[in-house]
Amino acid sequence: MARIDVTMPQMGESIAEGTLSKWLKKVGDHVKRDEPIFEISTDKVDAEIPSPTAGTLAEILVSEGMTVAVHTLVARIESDKGAAVAATAAAPAPPAVTPEPPAATRAAASPAPAQPNQPAAAPSRPVAAPDSFEGRLRSKSSPLVRKMAAEQGVDITALIGSGVAGRVTKQDLLNHMAAGSSSRPSMHAPSGAGEFHGPMPEPWPGDRVEPMSKMRALISDHMIASRRTSAHVTSFMEMDFTRIARIRAAKRREFEAATGEKLSYMPFIIKATVDAIKQYPILNSSVAGTNVIYRSQVNIGIAVALDWGLIVPVIKSADDLSLTGITRALNDLANRARTKKLSPAEVQDGTFTITNPGVYGSLMGAPIINQPQVAIMGIGAIEKRAKVVTGADGEDTIAIRTCAYFSISFDHRIVDGAVADQFLAQIKRNIEAFPESGVI
Repeated sequence: MARIDVTMPQMGESIAEGTLSKWLKKVGDHVKRDEPIFEISTDKVDAEIPSPTAGTLAEILVSEGMTVAVHTLVARIESDKGAAVAATAAAPAPPAVTPEPPAATRAAASPAPAQPNQPAAAPSRPVAAPDSFEGRLRSKSSPLVRKMAAEQGVDITALIGSGVAGRVTKQDLLNHMAAGSSSRPSMHAPSGAGEFHGPMPEPWPGDRVEPMSKMRALISDHMIASRRTSAHVTSFMEMDFTRIARIRAAKRREFEAATGEKLSYMPFIIKATVDAIKQYPILNSSVAGTNVIYRSQVNIGIAVALDWGLIVPVIKSADDLSLTGITRALNDLANRARTKKLSPAEVQDGTFTITNPGVYGSLMGAPIINQPQVAIMGIGAIEKRAKVVTGADGEDTIAIRTCAYFSISFDHRIVDGAVADQFLAQIKRNIEAFPESGVI
């Protein structure tokens, strides 16, 4: 029988490494072609990796939790067909497998107090050729590292990093800057924990210490970077969903029979938002230094809560879709996010994000902007409330209405409060006057 190599796949052009988060099969197990055999986490997406052939898992070469460069050999399968075919064609010779030490491995039952030390700068070296494999790996450090390096005027290709194949990590960059700009000790947390000033917390006897997952560390970095980048302001407004609730109840069975899709409130919200963005394009922009980039595409990111973290798949060109098209795209992306079937391209290039904590009963919140966007909208619980309603004869009465609070967190560097409130008011008008004819 021939043994077929299984390597760490490259899940996107800019992705240089991945973390093997879980083996779904063990040595000796029989696997079918395209059956998932392990899970990976990258800086873009979590995914299940299928077997390239049917056969028996003969060797596991990379353990769970290890971070390795793309094309690294991770396993071998004895093929049922006996064909000596590599799982990936023309892959470069695999670099040495270098585990990324978890943040909390220093924990012990009775730890000694942490002593601050002068951080060592990442050593300099001759600049690697930009088109070399080593140079590409270092230059493709995480977006946060590249942004920090650009702000500080540091050429990361001139540093020797501690990551896979010399990739420069956030801690390498922090150490380099601290050694170059100050003789005082600098207390920084590991990547994923953000900046931490003061003594690092230590576990007490009986505590459980777990390293952050790849996804959780990235979420942590992105949230802190967003707070540091954008001038966050949040406004709130109540929306009346009574009309949409009636349309949905009347059309739901017909819609599901015609499309095969379940009709929730979210497609109505997305459609109302997209129509409002057309009138207020500043909410669909990005800041590039002293320039504002007005995006021609309206790509709506929808935050999906997973058992292991949060992911934001993107509905591309949502302004070209009908309510039915939005529903299909939304349901498909959400289902594949939960089953780890998304590609990196499907979580990139969002221009505006919607998050829905209301499904858990939350009434309102102030979400953090998803960089490099300039706004994110939060949806509170949609529920029945007693409201004062003015009748046709001018009399005020108490009525039961279906309502929800919406929030808009916006970047006050370029979005004024008046514009953000006008945008939210336009969404309110779109929701409360949604046309029945626009459902199917």
